[in-house]
Amino acid sequence: MPDTTSDIFAPEQQTVLVTGGTGYLAGWTIVALLERGFVVRTTVRSRKSEEALRRRIGRYTGNTAGLRLFGADLLDDAGWDEALAGVDFVLHQASPMTGKDVISAAREGTMRVLRASAAAGAKRVVLTSSGFSASRPAKGSLAPGQPIDETHWTDLGQAGIGDYMRAKTMAEQDAWAFARSPGVGMELVTILPGFILGPALDGTYSDSVGLIARMLAGKMPALPNIGMGIVDIRDLANLHILAMMLPQAAGERFIASGDFLWFRDMAAILRANLGQDAQKVSLRQMPDWLFRLLGLMNPQIAGLVPELGRSRQMSAKKAQDLLGWTPRPAAQSIIAAGESLIERPRA
Repeated sequence: MPDTTSDIFAPEQQTVLVTGGTGYLAGWTIVALLERGFVVRTTVRSRKSEEALRRRIGRYTGNTAGLRLFGADLLDDAGWDEALAGVDFVLHQASPMTGKDVISAAREGTMRVLRASAAAGAKRVVLTSSGFSASRPAKGSLAPGQPIDETHWTDLGQAGIGDYMRAKTMAEQDAWAFARSPGVGMELVTILPGFILGPALDGTYSDSVGLIARMLAGKMPALPNIGMGIVDIRDLANLHILAMMLPQAAGERFIASGDFLWFRDMAAILRANLGQDAQKVSLRQMPDWLFRLLGLMNPQIAGLVPELGRSRQMSAKKAQDLLGWTPRPAAQSIIAAGESLIERPRA
């Protein structure tokens, strides 16, 4: 796919901090930034992960000399002033989504990064929110065929809203309130990805790619009647850079999503394209009543029960029209995810 960030800006001497460097999105974003010549910093909770992270990034770029790591935790003030000193842009992609109180942790972490970024004089922060979690209007509130766009926010009063969705929605709302406060002097952009797929950097990967891994391993003998709008991890990294650099992105939300596919469609793509490596992939449909029953025993499944049979189409027209962003077909992302898992099984 053409590099839509080429020739629109000069990255020389521009310094970018990417939070959560060991994450799936952060890894691919760091690769994209280094390949474009940016000076890149990233935060990790433990410096013990530095060697593994450099090795992971080095698989895809020979420019790792432009990368510096800083120890900083979203729930602690230590390390942030050093990591942010002299930074031009911040891509805040980390989020503490585990623990007893994920809502407070996500909100606290987001505000810590925003306040420190503003104090350091960063020009712009691009915050990764969630299309699935933060733009989920109540069922029945959309007209037939109306896609979800950037004007929609999650209705926190509707049934089936778990802590993860509340955390992502409230953290983004906090960020906008802070950015619009008098005297802040820092631009904010938020990006709301769909279901993120594409190649794994190595044998560690996200829960979304984990779905493909479970299909390939035969661990999903029946597929729930659920679908997602899919975005490729490489396209998503590219969108973050466009949102960071283009003047017209300032103060905007952008949905990042492409084709909507049901789980059964994803399975069929794997079966049709990966040969013997996909022979364990099931095409059987799980009855809705069984998935609801499983939701009573598993909180993660419970959060997906309201999505049964629901075609949540998300529109990325704004990113396409305003920023020139174009997502690749979802089938390419699914195949790339599967191929990378076959080449590099989970560590």
